[in-house]
Amino acid sequence: MATLTFTAILHKEEDMYVAECPEVGTVSQGYTIEEAIANLKEATELYLEEFPQTKVEKPILATFEVVANA
Repeated sequence: MATLTFTAILHKEEDMYVAECPEVGTVSQGYTIEEAIANLKEATELYLEEFPQTKVEKPILATFEVVANA
C-alpha cells in the first residue's frame, strides 16, 4: 500500500471550514480547520477505494491581483 500526499485548500463559510482536495475533487467540512482536514482525509480515502490512483499530479498554485471598486 502506497502513501500518497494530497493538497487541502480551505476557506470559511459562515461557521464552517470547507476543505477541498483539487487532485481528486473531494470536498468536506468541519467546525475547525483540523476537523475539516480530517473529514477531507476520510472522504479522499473512501474515494480512492472506488477510484484508485498510483500517481498524483500536483496542482499549480498561483496568486493574482485585481482592482475592485469598493
